[in-house]
Amino acid sequence: MDINPQQTDTIAKRIASTETRIFKAVFPNTTNHYDTLFGGTAMQLMDEVAFITATRFARKRMVTVSSDQINFTQPIPAGTIIELIGRVEHVGNTSLRVGVEIYVEEMYALERHRAIHGSFTFVALDEHRNPIRVL
Repeated sequence: MDINPQQTDTIAKRIASTETRIFKAVFPNTTNHYDTLFGGTAMQLMDEVAFITATRFARKRMVTVSSDQINFTQPIPAGTIIELIGRVEHVGNTSLRVGVEIYVEEMYALERHRAIHGSFTFVALDEHRNPIRVL
């Protein structure tokens, strides 16, 4: 797909305007026996944020086709606040890739660090569930 400079500028603005941020508190019902956030729960939250980001960008029916890589670099303890940030990283013909980061914040301190990052690929579908152009 050939993209002219004007389209690139428009796509960059669209990517910036569809960044998605969600905050959650990590309560004991979402943690494992180590008192840290379940990995599966983190992945579910990440896929949800990625889906919202992809849908806001394309304004079409989007489905997850893969979680390309998820890196758990820091544990997320109970009693913290997490921020999930979704950003479109790549736009193809019928698919797009969304990167999601999870940051951990202490509830009663200014400490904040990235704990998890990953990427998810989505495909745009028509009403018959056939792939269609994202843009």
